[in-house]
Amino acid sequence: MTTEQKNYALPIAMMFALFFMIAFVTGLPSPMGVIVAKQFGATNFESQLGFLGNFLAYAFMGIPAGIMLKKWGYKVTALAAIAVGFMGVGVQFLSGQVGVFSVYLIGTFISGFSMCMLNTVVNPMLNTLGGGGNSGNKLLQFGGSINSIGATITPMLVGYLMGAEAGRTIEKANPALFLAMGIFALAFVVLSFVKIPEPHKETAAERKVKHAHSPLSFRHFIFGAIAIFIYVGIEIGIPSTANLYMTAQTGSTNPGLGIDATVAGSIVGIYWLLMLVGRLLGGLLGSKISSKTMLLTVSSAGLFFILLAILIPTTVTVTIPVLLIKVPLSVVFLVICGLCTSIMWGGVFNLAVEGLGKYTAAASGIFMVMVMGGGIVPLIQGWVSDHFGYINSYWVMFACLAYMLWYALVGCKNVNKDIPVE
Repeated sequence: MTTEQKNYALPIAMMFALFFMIAFVTGLPSPMGVIVAKQFGATNFESQLGFLGNFLAYAFMGIPAGIMLKKWGYKVTALAAIAVGFMGVGVQFLSGQVGVFSVYLIGTFISGFSMCMLNTVVNPMLNTLGGGGNSGNKLLQFGGSINSIGATITPMLVGYLMGAEAGRTIEKANPALFLAMGIFALAFVVLSFVKIPEPHKETAAERKVKHAHSPLSFRHFIFGAIAIFIYVGIEIGIPSTANLYMTAQTGSTNPGLGIDATVAGSIVGIYWLLMLVGRLLGGLLGSKISSKTMLLTVSSAGLFFILLAILIPTTVTVTIPVLLIKVPLSVVFLVICGLCTSIMWGGVFNLAVEGLGKYTAAASGIFMVMVMGGGIVPLIQGWVSDHFGYINSYWVMFACLAYMLWYALVGCKNVNKDIPVE
């Protein structure tokens, strides 16, 4: 490791921590949805509003976050994002103290602003701190793995903290919220006193340059942006609804499996753990297999697993190793989908920006806006589960995966090669 890299060891560690926090805070609405369903008597539709609040913020902040990064640089944007994140988690904690559902939703919305800003910052910042090239890519791979670890821990930790159904309140999740605020506070202090490079900060002259076209001039990018919207909804919707399904009581109006929240959280955690495995495999195979082939494969597999989960009777059960609990085989197929969703983001991104040249940076900002699908698609699935049952709601996921397959087969083709991109 060079001297320069040693000087950046601490901010690199903080970027890893923020990678963890992006997944941790983004994943909170899944187990918290189980809590608010009990504490506030929320329906499945309403319990998914936390995701809507979190991801709807991307619609407002996606492009402004990119502008902030270009105008003020990594450090200022990162510090602002951390401060907003601390505030968002703090408001969720406050909602448990006052017992008001709307305060919880406000907290998720504020947290969403932070997650959008952090997503805009941490990837290019970590690449820069690593010195770019192979070293930068190596750090990004580690960061992505830590992101998956955060996503794995969230449902397990909050599920463990929930306790018995009768006593489920947001206050039970306080240790997890305090952990999040503590990491945010530490990251803010460290980054405040550390100098970092700012190679991508725009000059006033560069900001005045106007281009004849935009990413929206490319058909394959438009379809790709829709695919990102749908993909984030798939990634969030599959495990979130599975958590609700497993923890809902068997004798309720919309019967579930009546599984203990701690066990259900651990099962959902396996989904995110498989995403980690998938990302590591994707990194190893990425140089040998094209993005189109990878997206085609995982979309087809996802369709197959979701179809099996819908059609196999719930009476067919299997024992999950380690946890030693019997669950319907359909739940196992839902969890396995984590392998499929793991590499979809990278595949769609690579295909959608192929041939965009100078419009790639602007395309990234639009992608951040389309992440709001993570709030809207699960909300639609929640509504379907309220009216037609948990398992039938996965037809929404089936339709979404069908679009991903279509994009891999047809929609990703660049038909606008006549547009100059140099």
